Amino acid sequence: MTLQSSRFPVVLDSCVLYPMYLRDTLLRAAEAGLYRVHWSQEILDGALRNLVANQKMQLDQAKRLEMQINRAFPDAMLDVTDRLLPCMDNHKGDRHVLATALVAKAHVIVTENLKHFPEAVLSQYQIEAQSADQFLTYLYDLFPDETLKVIQTQASDLKKPLMSVADLLNVLENAVPIFTSKFR
Repeated sequence: MTLQSSRFPVVLDSCVLYPMYLRDTLLRAAEAGLYRVHWSQEILDGALRNLVANQKMQLDQAKRLEMQINRAFPDAMLDVTDRLLPCMDNHKGDRHVLATALVAKAHVIVTENLKHFPEAVLSQYQIEAQSADQFLTYLYDLFPDETLKVIQTQASDLKKPLMSVADLLNVLENAVPIFTSKFR
């Protein structure tokens, strides 16, 4: 299987787009061609709204981040009709995420709110909810060399503060402990 043929569609939930280093790792893996990333405006708005509300960034910074993300991934944003929402049987607050996955024809939803996506509901659509740790570990298992390169490049690109690969793995360890253990 070539890397290009492996570009399976994945929806990133707002909770995994919120943490800076995790968001960077996930998006760099998509940029490297390990999967095809998708979200809706509502998903992206949720992450950015929480970044501002929790004072992780100012509103103008959040708008700049949104512009950069959309520019880097022009095909990621999907229009999701509200007509799909009443058909979704998962947690009410995350029906828009499942609807986005259906529009994307995604195989995976990456989320930390796994209880909002019961397997019994997702299986009828042949979709699986995975934590960021499960998903990144899966990518590593499929593409170890490419995933290592993603981490190495991410660490070398970090300037404020400067980070080694070990430093980056230490920062990511709380969010994705199994994934980071693959590099140790």
